[in-house]
Amino acid sequence: MKVAFSPIYKYDLLPEGHRFPMEKYELLPQQLLYEGVITQRDFFHPKALTEEQILRTHTAEYWEKLKTGSLSRKEIRNTGFPFHESLVKRGRHIAHGTLECAYHAMKDGVSLNIAGGTHHAYADRGEGFCIFNDIVVAANELLYEQVAERIMVVDLDVHQGNGTAKIFEEESRVFTFSMHCEHNYPLQKEKSDLDIGLKDKTTDEEYLSILYKTLPKLIKEFDPQMIFFQSGVDVVATDKLGRLAMTREGCYQRDLFVFEQCKLHHIPVAVSMGGGYSHKINDIVAAHTNTYKAAKEIYF
Repeated sequence: MKVAFSPIYKYDLLPEGHRFPMEKYELLPQQLLYEGVITQRDFFHPKALTEEQILRTHTAEYWEKLKTGSLSRKEIRNTGFPFHESLVKRGRHIAHGTLECAYHAMKDGVSLNIAGGTHHAYADRGEGFCIFNDIVVAANELLYEQVAERIMVVDLDVHQGNGTAKIFEEESRVFTFSMHCEHNYPLQKEKSDLDIGLKDKTTDEEYLSILYKTLPKLIKEFDPQMIFFQSGVDVVATDKLGRLAMTREGCYQRDLFVFEQCKLHHIPVAVSMGGGYSHKINDIVAAHTNTYKAAKEIYF
């Protein structure tokens, strides 16, 4: 299976103070190779977004601020990172990686991006460790290139995909589904086509029961030609930003089900990793690795 990864994803290319939560992007590829989940041949190095592609999703004013490093202090604070041009460069490659994953998924059924899932970025601003909204950028490009007419975003990160929801608020060709912890960031939620807000300490049984009832119905009703899956592992109980009570095995079963549904209905699925902030880096990497194992089990 094709996996988007570039050396520019690595946290150690960024200055001190920019590295949280970057470390997993270096360790995850190593773990996937170590466990034999993928081989070196499966990796591809994504290109950078062009200016034209950026401007089909983000505003010209925001892009100009990123190019010139002229974000205000408040805007920088909202991104979660001290501003640095390497973050912009990195974001352009990550977002294009998700787009390239979509095209690979059209051939292979599934393709995954080692990074991505930057669903808090709005058209005119960044938020929550997100500079460009990679799923929105990729979906907009598929619509622009007329290779898909109906796209579904399945966002199972613990945090609502607020930027994604807002950008696609009036876009009938994209169905946004966000299942997240209700009393968690962002405090001000946007309106997805379907939001399911979960209570704190939601367990595997509760979570999976809701997903099993909901996703097949949505797929049947909307009949998407492409699914973008935000597979955040910040739903697990060990996550310091999560507030849910899922196990790593429950998260794995979640991913298996999404992939099973996509394959059953012959829908290509492009996967972005999303959040993962457990106290132990090994817990984060292991949970993300399970997403790749689930994809391999269903498709290969």
